[in-house]
Amino acid sequence: MRLLLVRHGQTPSNLDHLLDTGVPGPGLTPLGERQAAALPEALAGEDIEAVYASTLLRTRLTAAPLAAARDLEVIVRAGIREVSAGDLEMRPGDSPEGRLYLRTVFAWAAGDPSLRIPGGESGEEALARYDAVIAEAAASGAVTVAMVSHGAAIRMWTAARAANVDVAFAAARPLRNTGVVILEGSPADGWKALSWEGATVVPAGEGGPAGEPLDAAG
Repeated sequence: MRLLLVRHGQTPSNLDHLLDTGVPGPGLTPLGERQAAALPEALAGEDIEAVYASTLLRTRLTAAPLAAARDLEVIVRAGIREVSAGDLEMRPGDSPEGRLYLRTVFAWAAGDPSLRIPGGESGEEALARYDAVIAEAAASGAVTVAMVSHGAAIRMWTAARAANVDVAFAAARPLRNTGVVILEGSPADGWKALSWEGATVVPAGEGGPAGEPLDAAG
């Protein structure tokens, strides 16, 4: 399966760099609406057969134009929502609490999923719910699936599950609003990242070190 993980469009909380993970969460800014409207053209070369979004309003608003352009219904699943900030909710991303949030998220991907965000979820819980939605999509038989999700969740899951993306790579590359990570694989056979916001990622053992971006794809 070809899996496109898309970060949602810009929200007011993004402008203030806040950990805003509650449901339903904010809508999109005017720029976020334009970003969502541009997705169908940006992904015109992808033969998308299913469009998923999380339960948060911003992902559903972002997914709607893409789904409409493909004459598809948006499949809403809680499992691909943002990593819950728990007691750290609405703290600035550059605060000690914000840094603790990201350290914990990337520790999960590095192999310590038993850690828990204060008042929030553990890595075991977050990975299990994300895995379940991707397994559902794979079982549907769809060849190419787009999932509109969230920055920390996408980076965490990709670093944990893609053989050629490590934590250092994902931690150093925040996703822009409507940025896309493209992967290929299956729950049974594993995953490899093909591109990260348009930059090719070298598959492990195929000409470069794991997680090395090679070029900007056209």
